Amino acid sequence: MMRFLFVRVIVPLLIFWLVRGILRSMFGGASSQVAAKPARPMPTTVSPGGELRKDPVCGIYVSADTSVTKRINGQTVHFCSPACRDKYRAA
Repeated sequence: MMRFLFVRVIVPLLIFWLVRGILRSMFGGASSQVAAKPARPMPTTVSPGGELRKDPVCGIYVSADTSVTKRINGQTVHFCSPACRDKYRAA
C-alpha cells in the first residue's frame, strides 16, 4: 500500500513540481517583468500654475479651476468632490 502511494502519487507530484520550477525559471522571468512595469501616468486636466484652494472637509488642496464649488454667505468654497460638498452642507 505504501509503495503504491509513493509510486503513483508522490513521485509524479515531485516530478511535476520540478518541471514546473524549471519552466518558471525559464519563462516566468519574462512574465514577471511585464507585470512589474509601472502603470502609465494619468493625464492631468489641471493647467500648470493654477491657483490651489483647500477643501474645508478633508483638507486636500484642489485646483480652483477644476474644483466643485459652492457659494456660502457670498464666498465661494472649493471642494475636492461632490461627497465633500455634501458633508459640508450637512454639517
